[in-house]
Amino acid sequence: MSGWVTLFLKEVKRFWRVSFQTVAAPVLTACLYMLIFSHVLSERVQVYQGVTYTAFLMPGLVMMSVLQNAFANSSSSLIQSKIMGNLVFILLTPLSHRHFFFAYVLSAMLRGIMVGVGVWLATGWFGGWALQAPLWVLAFGAGGAALLACLGVLAGLWADKFDQLAGFQNFVIMPMTFLSGVFYSIHSLPAFWQGMSHLNPFFYLIDGFRYGFFARSDVSPWFSLVVLLVALLVVGTLTMRLLGRGYKIRN
Repeated sequence: MSGWVTLFLKEVKRFWRVSFQTVAAPVLTACLYMLIFSHVLSERVQVYQGVTYTAFLMPGLVMMSVLQNAFANSSSSLIQSKIMGNLVFILLTPLSHRHFFFAYVLSAMLRGIMVGVGVWLATGWFGGWALQAPLWVLAFGAGGAALLACLGVLAGLWADKFDQLAGFQNFVIMPMTFLSGVFYSIHSLPAFWQGMSHLNPFFYLIDGFRYGFFARSDVSPWFSLVVLLVALLVVGTLTMRLLGRGYKIRN
């Protein structure tokens, strides 16, 4: 068995052993969001003609869950290994930084996608499971998970303790996901905040992903895909280079 596959399986087993916390709990949280927001706003808000607010909300919750859990998996695994001191046992192996990168990113993508599928299955009882353009769903789901997995590795490399990682997650990742159009269309915002939303790359992930459900979106899905690919290229390249230098893990 290839070394990076062994590391990948180790990371998968790490989160699967506590799947009640890492998979089931985020699904429950998304269901609670669905119950609360759909109950309060379903009769008051309609974003797209013929699409209920409950149906509109569902893909946003699915994608938000994918993004947050992909980030949480890679970042928490790396910071735990650094603080507990067992990262040295991985560094002593003949694995290259590329093996390290793919094992951590792919395992984080798997957790994010598993949670996303769970949220889709659970919230589909409220908003329906129909997909108008499933290839767009797959493209943005996988691409978004990969992007946040890379960001998680970056955050895990940068952070020296759990407080720093929590600060990164609470003050960067959480606001960017919540303010990306998960619960609303940006066309409902004042002009200034619409412009600010367009500066948030997570908005394009949510909007493009939602296009796969309704074949309607606030911006062109092709433009959103370009934003995703550029962001993934930049963040992925930076992550790979820092791993190659051994940034904060070899010294």
